[in-house]
Amino acid sequence: MIRFLEKPVSAAPLAIFRIAFGAMLFLSMIRFWTKGWIEELYIRPKYFFPFYGLEFIRPLHGYTYILFAICTLSALLVCLGMFYKIASASLFLSFTYIELIDKSTYLNHYYFVSVVCLMLVFLPAQVYFSIDSWHHKTIRADKIPAWCILSLQLLVGILYFYAGLAKLNSDWLFEALPLKIWLPARNDMPVIGFLFNYKWIPYAFSWFGCLYDLSIPFLLAHKQTRPFAFFAVVLFHGLTAVLFPIGMFPYIMIVTALIFFSGSFHIKVVKSISAFFRWDSSLISPGKTFRFTNFSNAALLTLFSVILLIQMIIPFRYLLYPGELFWTEEGYRFSWRVMLMEKAGYTQFQVRDKSGKSLIINNNDFLTTLQEKMMSTQPDMMLQYAHFLKDYYAAHGFTDPEIYVDSYVALNGRLGKPLVAPTVNLAAQQESFQHKLWITPLEDEIKGF
Repeated sequence: MIRFLEKPVSAAPLAIFRIAFGAMLFLSMIRFWTKGWIEELYIRPKYFFPFYGLEFIRPLHGYTYILFAICTLSALLVCLGMFYKIASASLFLSFTYIELIDKSTYLNHYYFVSVVCLMLVFLPAQVYFSIDSWHHKTIRADKIPAWCILSLQLLVGILYFYAGLAKLNSDWLFEALPLKIWLPARNDMPVIGFLFNYKWIPYAFSWFGCLYDLSIPFLLAHKQTRPFAFFAVVLFHGLTAVLFPIGMFPYIMIVTALIFFSGSFHIKVVKSISAFFRWDSSLISPGKTFRFTNFSNAALLTLFSVILLIQMIIPFRYLLYPGELFWTEEGYRFSWRVMLMEKAGYTQFQVRDKSGKSLIINNNDFLTTLQEKMMSTQPDMMLQYAHFLKDYYAAHGFTDPEIYVDSYVALNGRLGKPLVAPTVNLAAQQESFQHKLWITPLEDEIKGF
């Protein structure tokens, strides 16, 4: 196994991955700037929802633009392979900090990007076809240990396979939910919109999506099926990009699938780019193998094994909690569950104190539209908001304030019902990794993973 993992293989796949991944992140950051999302999501809100245990990560207010500038520049430098060691570490730290500022902006693909960025910090992606290798011939190499490529392939495979496992549930397969809700809303699309009026289409999409996620890593891994699999990747993610507003995720997944292609394929890509720009052929075939020291190689193999093992174990932590996962969302995040449910909610908070003073809260006074939407369906965010209200009104004339909420949530088209009993004083509840006993049961079961 050690000989297999340390076998020298072409560095071209890692170089092309670095270029494509860095370019996607650079474009994603530019998109944030041009659409005004930095101001809207990270500066304007009066309150931010931190992740439990990471409350020390705070919004930076006006300095957030500097943080985004660092992230944007780092992504470009990673793409170019320039000052790579510093740029890759800076990209991981800045992007992850942005991701963790506010829970209401959480997306699975942000988490995926953070994990990839962490891995790139330790991978020798700068030794081939990079500005660093052009300036410093001593680091130039066209061969690297096989595990450098395999680790990225495994991460992409885990994402797909676990996303497929999550779709093995009764709502997705037998009720075509939530696609039964989403697709008819897109029947005004040109050319294909009329198809979404047929009742069987959401079922076809649901089953195809599940089979796609479960099989695509294995199909990409085999030479005979790889071209057809990549065509399916482009088709699948191209369609999701058109149908659903999920940003850069489809394009990131298309370029990351290239890591499964052979070294010879990527060398042809490198030669084509080099010929177009008339670059020195010594950048393409230096005839050297990059090797870690024995200690570094063992340490990195251990680190990457732990990273990948965590990605395989963490998604199953929901088994430690009672109740329906989609309802309580205890163990839902960081588990590769992608677009599995339609959850709509309404919340009205009330503050009271023992003197009889009471007040109905207007959520718009404290939260943005996105924050209120996300908070109104997620119990842990309701609890955080309740504690914020408690502290706020304790400083504004209420004595030992109590916070109650009228909450109605509809899951995958079911009738709305209270997510939290209106008699529960949320200000008296504490956040922890334990099951939240104050969440009302769904009284329905979604069978599956």
